[in-house]
Amino acid sequence: MLQVAILDDYAGVALQLADWSPVQRRSQVTVFDRHLSEDEAVAVLQSFDVICTLRERMAFPRSLIERLPNLKLITIVGRNLPNLDLAAATEHVVLVARSDFTHLRFRSVRDATPELAWGLMIATVRHLAEEHRRMRDGTAWQTTIGMTLSGRTIGLLGLGRVGRRMAEYAKVFGMEVIAWSQNLTVEMAAAVGARRVDNRTLFEESDVVSIHLVLSERTRGLVGKRELALMKPTAYLINTSRGPIVDEAELIAALEQRRIAGAGLDVFDIEPLPAEHPLRALPNVTLSPHLGYVTREMLSAFYTDTVEAVTAWLDGQPVRIANPEANRPSAGS
Repeated sequence: MLQVAILDDYAGVALQLADWSPVQRRSQVTVFDRHLSEDEAVAVLQSFDVICTLRERMAFPRSLIERLPNLKLITIVGRNLPNLDLAAATEHVVLVARSDFTHLRFRSVRDATPELAWGLMIATVRHLAEEHRRMRDGTAWQTTIGMTLSGRTIGLLGLGRVGRRMAEYAKVFGMEVIAWSQNLTVEMAAAVGARRVDNRTLFEESDVVSIHLVLSERTRGLVGKRELALMKPTAYLINTSRGPIVDEAELIAALEQRRIAGAGLDVFDIEPLPAEHPLRALPNVTLSPHLGYVTREMLSAFYTDTVEAVTAWLDGQPVRIANPEANRPSAGS
């Protein structure tokens, strides 16, 4: 019987949020609820024909793909997976089926990340996590002083789908919105009530800098020593996009030395974040475990799309294949 693996289902909801019966009737489905290291993945995934991934939770470098001899199909969420070696998959005749969320059901979940980003920002500037811990511990009462967002300036790095939504929220909160990205024009910014500024001005003037860029070679390390040094000592950095956009070592140094007031982080260079990572110990950081897209609505859309891709492959008519040149016969062929 064909073997299908669902990886990194931390909350144990994959089988609840989509109808997997079309796949389960024709294969054995196994759910892994914890993150696997590469060596663990090699040990436990040897017999699997299909592996279903969720965003970048599991990397698929060449060194892993070439050690999974039975693998025939990988499903990914989105149009690409940055930490998947597509060339290696093609060479080893492994099809990669991507998602395409242009259909109606995805429109209702477009706010998952911006809502989390706004909540993380409020939690950060009002020190909610720190005060929550003290309330739980029964220790000191009300030891921090927060910052009011109304009348402040938010700098949006990126004004795409998420950035535009953030601009709308900011206006409701009475904030001035400035924005920058490499391709942003004055007209594009003005269309959502933002003022297009240069990179330097954004970091100098913002009370909160919020990152909403796609990780690429030109955005990797974009927020580094220079940019952090430009920020006000009272300013905060929020990142719900991708960890490597920020130079992590420089951010830790800026936080340790109180050169910026604090940070709210949902994404990291290494995920899950290692237990002894220095970010876990810094008092001026609010952390969440990459929850930006983790809502019932979003995961339901992701898993429904995954089921569709696996079923199509089982039927011998694979859809949305990122590497058609792999050209391996499907299960139903």
